[in-house]
Amino acid sequence: MADFVAEAFQNEFLADGATDVHAIVRIAASGASGAAAADARGPGGVEVIIVDTSGSMGERGIQQGALAATAALQEITDGTLFAVVAGNHLAWQVYPTQPVPGLARMDAMTRQAARQAVRGFRADGGTAMGQWLLAARQVFETAPPELRRHAILLTDGANEHETPDQLTWAINSCTGVFQADCRGVGDRWQVEEVRRIASALLGTVDLIPRPEEMAAEFKALIQTSMARGVANAELRVWVPQGAQVLFVKQVSPNLEDLTTRRREVNPLTGGYPTGAWSDEDRDYHVAVRLPAKSVGQEQLAARVQLAVGDEVKAQALVKAKWSNDDALTARINPQVAQYTGQAELAAAIQDGLAAKAAGHEDEATAKLGRAVQLANEAGNDEMTSRLRKVVDIDNAETGTVRLKKQVEKLDEMALDTASTKTTRVRK
Repeated sequence: MADFVAEAFQNEFLADGATDVHAIVRIAASGASGAAAADARGPGGVEVIIVDTSGSMGERGIQQGALAATAALQEITDGTLFAVVAGNHLAWQVYPTQPVPGLARMDAMTRQAARQAVRGFRADGGTAMGQWLLAARQVFETAPPELRRHAILLTDGANEHETPDQLTWAINSCTGVFQADCRGVGDRWQVEEVRRIASALLGTVDLIPRPEEMAAEFKALIQTSMARGVANAELRVWVPQGAQVLFVKQVSPNLEDLTTRRREVNPLTGGYPTGAWSDEDRDYHVAVRLPAKSVGQEQLAARVQLAVGDEVKAQALVKAKWSNDDALTARINPQVAQYTGQAELAAAIQDGLAAKAAGHEDEATAKLGRAVQLANEAGNDEMTSRLRKVVDIDNAETGTVRLKKQVEKLDEMALDTASTKTTRVRK
């Protein structure tokens, strides 16, 4: 049985007249992977592999896509329900081969049949990722609702054969139905477009530079998914009467704003989706605005819980105490400061790259310079290294940089996809 532990990090002291309380709540899960192993005797989850088979994939891309799908199939645990979907400007179920959407149960026979089916991938047509998502939804809806539902979506190009509104409608239709990790291969896909899908579906987005690297990535994604023994959990935030939740964000291992996904549990409590869990820990930034109280008073600002179904598994308390001691109220909790800085770093990178693409060089220089400064302050050497491939750094402490005249598109995309991955490293 999975166990969860919650811990809050904050400075609970507020200055006279102050109203806003910030806390990092760390949720640690143990025994969740063991739950996944126990479920191997039955359909513990549902996996759908979605592969781009548009014409831009070409012969090499399609061959490697088939190998990647095969690698994924190899890692799916026996007993798991699964399907394979191919997509170009349309979408269709490659396996199991039947006239209506459906799933197969993984065993030696279905694994071999699915391998044979993906060898039939052919590169043809355009790209309409919304159609792929809707096809996957039809498949997932044939499974029992309590099962973990996970998809891999692979693309190599931009969504050129449907409108942005059509893609938005498809994403909204799939939100809450399944989770999806999205990967783009090569340099012709749009990071922000694919990130939008992954974000809504509580998944990750990343770059696969070369087609030959797809199989290893698919293998790792399925291994991670198979370890998730808790199908779905919810972060619940209670605040007192008269208080306001300013935001709820996942800040580790990836940045994800959950604020607008609030489900009303009761008038004082909101529920925020966290998806499936394995043995892992995640950090959430919770910000609450309270009515100001007099110096010396204290109040419970928030009660943050992790719930699986109707059962509360863990709880952390966020507190507020009003003080006129500047030494107490001026302190910024290190965890809060770290993740506030990393959120600003992600925004600076994404805004800087967007400005660069639009030809706004002064804005791009300023934004990417700020990103260099923030990465340097945090001791984030990996991000500084990625930024060096896009800008020449004259002074990291002041954020003084110059845009490189020649930049590999893959380096820009790698920086963009890495911007929402956070670390706990500080100097």
